[in-house]
Amino acid sequence: MSNDHDENTSTQSRHDPVRVVIVDDEELVRMALRLVIDGEPDLTVVAEAADGNAALAVVDEQRPDVVLMDVRMPGRDGLETTRELLTRPAPPRVLMLTTFDSDDLVLGALRAGALGFVLKDTPPARILDAVRTVAEGNPVLSPAATARVIAAATGPASVHSRDHQRAAAREQLSSLTERERETARAIADGLGNAQIAERLRITVATVKAHTGNLFAKLAVENRVQIALLIRDAEDT
Repeated sequence: MSNDHDENTSTQSRHDPVRVVIVDDEELVRMALRLVIDGEPDLTVVAEAADGNAALAVVDEQRPDVVLMDVRMPGRDGLETTRELLTRPAPPRVLMLTTFDSDDLVLGALRAGALGFVLKDTPPARILDAVRTVAEGNPVLSPAATARVIAAATGPASVHSRDHQRAAAREQLSSLTERERETARAIADGLGNAQIAERLRITVATVKAHTGNLFAKLAVENRVQIALLIRDAEDT
């Protein structure tokens, strides 16, 4: 698996198929996704759920590697369900799948801990690639979602909102050592472990140690959340 939470991922053999749970309130969507995913030798759907509460129970029972999560569902929505799932020991990777691509949904999904955000009209082959990418612990965004993140990062927002986010992020980052902060900055720049080691002139093992400290100190689940914190703290 990936750099993120290697110790918390499934103990499955590298050759075992990626175990997927589909969470969507529309039966036809679940059926279509199951047909697409189960047609791949390296992927398998182990369960489905029609709402957030059912998803929590199914994930606890099945221990999947990836959850394909609809954002908007009756009752407990996908964002709340994702936040709850990621409090579990060895949580699954979450790939958000939705028909909506608003700024709030995209950033909300990433802040909740999702590793990916893909629109439902994405071609099946790209959805399959997204599942595989997220299963490896790597973030993935559809082009539309990427545009939303860039727009949110560079577009106008209320002064009060920006000030609040900046202050909260800086407070969260205040416990980091200088090396941990440099590692977080490199992660926000999209560098992998080897590239970070080269930039900071340290070993890859030390990078992994710093990254583990970042997860613990910042109470985050993946590198996307670290990057968002750095972005908020440096927002001017």
